[in-house]
Amino acid sequence: MFYWFMKNLIVGPILRTAFRPWVIGHSNIPKTGGVILASNHLSFIDSVFLPLMIDRQISFLAKSDYYTGTGIKGWFTRTFLKAAGMLPIDRSGGKASEASLLTGLGVLNRGEVLGIYPEGTRSPDGKLYRGRTGVARMILEGDVPVIPVAMIDTEAVMPIGKRLPRVKRIGIVIGEPLDFSRFHGMEGDRFILRSITDEIMYELNRLSGQEYSDVYATSVKEKRGSASR
Repeated sequence: MFYWFMKNLIVGPILRTAFRPWVIGHSNIPKTGGVILASNHLSFIDSVFLPLMIDRQISFLAKSDYYTGTGIKGWFTRTFLKAAGMLPIDRSGGKASEASLLTGLGVLNRGEVLGIYPEGTRSPDGKLYRGRTGVARMILEGDVPVIPVAMIDTEAVMPIGKRLPRVKRIGIVIGEPLDFSRFHGMEGDRFILRSITDEIMYELNRLSGQEYSDVYATSVKEKRGSASR
């Protein structure tokens, strides 16, 4: 109810009027059943505009760190993320990764929409980076289709490090569903997982027009952080 209220009566009308987002391929999202939306990740506001512009409610897996803030700002952040359908997860690896997988599968098993950023983090420079194979495992274990989604120009509206967005039109390109059912039962094969992930990233590259770099975005961020120290 809170999600619907914020999307349709409070935040949604304001953002649609100010940023005039456009969408291509809306009909590619099935009206019912579990499905994964695999998106590129250019800005924090990707998780705002994608849920805003499709009819079905989306749940995203979000870093649990976002939920640990204190004071008014911490409360506002937690409230906003909850309203946007964010599910807190621990990204520290090991058992935490398994818990994240189970959280995502719970969404899919309920016949709902799960949003995933295969790159694992926001692009530091507008390029599209190598995908993490967790999305492939989620697809096979959940036995659901995956739909590639390209966010367009969101990094120009709210670049990393900026607290307030610029008023600029953004877009969303929704691709056709990708069917990996031929690999059902092979979620333990790391080569299959990599193949599936690479196919998803190829589609995201084609839809977004971004320059592709076959390294992890986190590695790029770590190197830049080390160089600045």
